[in-house]
Amino acid sequence: MAYITCRNLALGYDGKAIVSNLNFSISPGDYLMVVGENGAGKSTLIKTLLHLQEQQAGTIMVGDGLKPYEIGYLPQQTVVQRDFPATVWEIVLSGTLAHGGWRPFYTREQKTLAEEQMKVMGITDLKKQCYRHLSGGQQQRVLLARALCAASKIILLDEPVTGLDPRATMEFYGLLKELNEKGITVIMVSHDLQALSYASHVLHIDRDDSFFGTRKEYLRNEKSEVFRSTGGEEK
Repeated sequence: MAYITCRNLALGYDGKAIVSNLNFSISPGDYLMVVGENGAGKSTLIKTLLHLQEQQAGTIMVGDGLKPYEIGYLPQQTVVQRDFPATVWEIVLSGTLAHGGWRPFYTREQKTLAEEQMKVMGITDLKKQCYRHLSGGQQQRVLLARALCAASKIILLDEPVTGLDPRATMEFYGLLKELNEKGITVIMVSHDLQALSYASHVLHIDRDDSFFGTRKEYLRNEKSEVFRSTGGEEK
């Protein structure tokens, strides 16, 4: 049974739709890559799935017992966020709040969960370091560990490799692949052509005619030709 099913979904702001008639589903174990031109509504879709804003029309159905606290989110980083004055441990640990709400102290279970996710991301040795002093790749590992503290089924990522060098980018994709193979469903907005090889499904958002299907189906579709001919990023 699908975790999320969207039918005739319309996205936009202030009552004005920027894209309509989106139809797709996300099942356990999927790796969905969301692509489309700038302003097509990719980030808006992520925010809508997270209930950070309302859809303009259509329905979003949740199934297979999916709960809000089983979904993690890694948003685009801003310059201010990259300079955040907190330790790696503090940032990762804050991700556990999704499970129990705010408390004046963290429980033993929350601390154990944070330690486990830091180990998975290979950042245990960075525990006491200040986040602002880390490299871009290290920062993304920290944020992914934080998101995993909140997620047990789905993780949503919005342009996660922006600003990373090629080596850090490939390492990050490798981490996502491992998580997906362990059962975490991945939903990622990206303009990076390299990311396509990891996806099981693709949602190409287009104002007039969007596409949803498997990666193989997408590569046979004319929409993929535009995406590939521009190196992944449409203008």
